[in-house]
Amino acid sequence: MYTVCALYHFTRFDDPAALKAPLEALCAAQQICGSLLLAREGINGTIAGPAAGIEAVLAHLRALPGCADLEWKLSSAAERPFARMKVRLKKEIVTMGQPDVDPLARVGHYVDPADWNALIRSDDVAVIDTRNDYEVAIGTFEGAVDPQTESFRDFPAWWEANRERFHNKRIAMFCTGGIRCEKSTNYLLGQGVEDVYHLKGGILKYLEEVPAEDSTWQGDCFVFDRRVSVGHGLKEGPHELCHACRRPILPADRTRPEYEEGVSCHLCVAETSDDDKARFRERQKQIALARARGERHLGGFED
Repeated sequence: MYTVCALYHFTRFDDPAALKAPLEALCAAQQICGSLLLAREGINGTIAGPAAGIEAVLAHLRALPGCADLEWKLSSAAERPFARMKVRLKKEIVTMGQPDVDPLARVGHYVDPADWNALIRSDDVAVIDTRNDYEVAIGTFEGAVDPQTESFRDFPAWWEANRERFHNKRIAMFCTGGIRCEKSTNYLLGQGVEDVYHLKGGILKYLEEVPAEDSTWQGDCFVFDRRVSVGHGLKEGPHELCHACRRPILPADRTRPEYEEGVSCHLCVAETSDDDKARFRERQKQIALARARGERHLGGFED
């Protein structure tokens, strides 16, 4: 059994590049896999490994400048959820593309999972899902607005086009682990919205703490590792990935005529050309040959 840790923290790193090598060395020594992003604005990522190894990494991170209040959430996976460990330097730890957004300046009101249902059932509250469209497709809160964005960069433009819909409404937002809402609530406050709230710890904390019988969550929550989705109690969900488009699908979707392993599914079959599909088939062939030799193909989907 693997311990999975989703974490993030906004702080000022003067030299994030200097943090990379020591973090990589520690993760290698502790047999940790996953992905961590470092930027001047902080750290974000998901890692997995033995419980003692995860605690060692968390202790290291909490000792970094300004990281004593690091946010993290633990769950488990029956199988290794990542193939390797990657520590990457980025401009943003969650990309919104809004240089004036600063979660360290101010954010919306945090709402604990136990208080979330009462808030979103209020008549004067509009609930907005800040995640990407393919994430929303497999699960969201009842009554939530889906902006149908392909990436977080699209959210500001969506808000500008739709803000009049939410006149005189309090805004409650949520995302997987809470990090997007740190930026989206700061953005809305900067746009003059007075009453902005967000789910503390995100969907993952809600699914961990709120019993299924009391839940307003519908479906499963997409996660960015081999589990693909989780449900109440953070139990692994039924979804898997289409390795052509990286969207979540159900096992039954493999029986649909549009599905071809690594080439297409019903969600993406119309999005790629015949030439694209020919390339994908060749890639699948090479992946299969590598597996037969007991090797990992670099073009495979094993991250």
